Amino acid sequence: MSIKPPPKRHTNPFAALIKDHPGQIGQYMEFNHPLDSKGRYLHYDSFRFKVGKDIDATLAWSVVKSARLNRLTPVLDLGEPSKMCSFLYTPAMHRAISACDQHTTTAALEWMCSNIGERKHLQYLLNDLVEDEAISSSQLEGAATTTKAAKDLLKRSRGPRTPDEKMILGNYKMMNYAWECRSKNLSLEMIFDLHQTGVEGIDDERYQPGQFRNDDNVVVEDGDGSVVHQPPPAKTLEYRLENIIAWVNTNHTDVNSQSYIHPLVKAIIIHFIIGFEHPFRDGNGRVARALFYWYLFKTGFGAFRYITISTLLKIAPIKYGKSYLYTETDDMDLTYFIDYQCRVISRAIRQFKSSYDETVEKMNQFNTFLYESGLYGKLSEKQRVVFNVAKSGTAQNFTITNVKENLGCAYNTASTVLNGLVDLKLFVKHKVGNEWIFSMNDTNQIQKSWKA
Repeated sequence: MSIKPPPKRHTNPFAALIKDHPGQIGQYMEFNHPLDSKGRYLHYDSFRFKVGKDIDATLAWSVVKSARLNRLTPVLDLGEPSKMCSFLYTPAMHRAISACDQHTTTAALEWMCSNIGERKHLQYLLNDLVEDEAISSSQLEGAATTTKAAKDLLKRSRGPRTPDEKMILGNYKMMNYAWECRSKNLSLEMIFDLHQTGVEGIDDERYQPGQFRNDDNVVVEDGDGSVVHQPPPAKTLEYRLENIIAWVNTNHTDVNSQSYIHPLVKAIIIHFIIGFEHPFRDGNGRVARALFYWYLFKTGFGAFRYITISTLLKIAPIKYGKSYLYTETDDMDLTYFIDYQCRVISRAIRQFKSSYDETVEKMNQFNTFLYESGLYGKLSEKQRVVFNVAKSGTAQNFTITNVKENLGCAYNTASTVLNGLVDLKLFVKHKVGNEWIFSMNDTNQIQKSWKA
């Protein structure tokens, strides 16, 4: 993952222009903006290929940097020796913030649920989405398992058998822990506990659950084994983290204050900080993403419980890694990392909204099917929910425990729901070990039975 770091910039690029390129001042002044003509915040690694052959790339870059320095907002000090991190708002950030405010607040989520007549249908599907970030985050870290197999592991609540399965279950517990801690302030103990919850039992010698690294042998390598990041010294790690925690716990939501930072942007910065500090021997990426979610939960963006960013990050892991390196190699300019994450988050929110719209449409079609087949009056509300989930293909296998958790009902009620669907020849069941697995009957068989 090699990148070209920015060259040493001219302290006064405009004086150099007048002196050395008087006939090209107009061409160079086109670079006097933080963004390129397409609204991109380019690092020198990419920028150098966008300038003409008759343009001095170093001088043009100095013009860009001059425009950026006038607009960057300082945020906090990181590293040792410490360096001020800063950022500026880009169009991609504004789009993500707008989408976040419109579609992901707890109030927006409640409206989405209440907008559907039988809201338990949507709640069941939303509960299914809770698993997705845990699974995708594990896959991003190298867990070799399919999403289907991982969902089966979580739904059946069986014990994990391999390190990859332990990683998925650990991530799932860690995301739930982040949700449970949404009313708390950040502390060293919470960071310890998140890590321990997520990695304990996978390989304790490798991960050292809930313990900060105590040496400087921990580095970040790329796929070729080259070191791309040397975290700051372990000796003063806790001191730096205490300062970071104080910053995280500071209120930055006063829109009338010069220190205002939108919660989405601040959550992304927290994500970056943990990756940069790398406080643990392993599992730092998972903790960083869990804290990103924790902060959004804490600040009222409850719909993020059902929105997975790791699904999109794992599609382009090199870009994800480069967004870290771009910041680190260019004066700790967080704009690169925040801008990239905002592009990913905008897509994730669109997918969430699209899934909601599709769910509403399928529910309407499903209810039409139930009325026309005569099944509507024969099914309880809970049975309609489970049957709809099965018919939509969202889940293929069901267990009594899984239905109990998703519907928030008693075990005996969940058993009655599933066995009742079997009695109506809508579901079939078979035993795996000591557990009954339920699944939807063949569609042709259902149609024959109910002439749908």
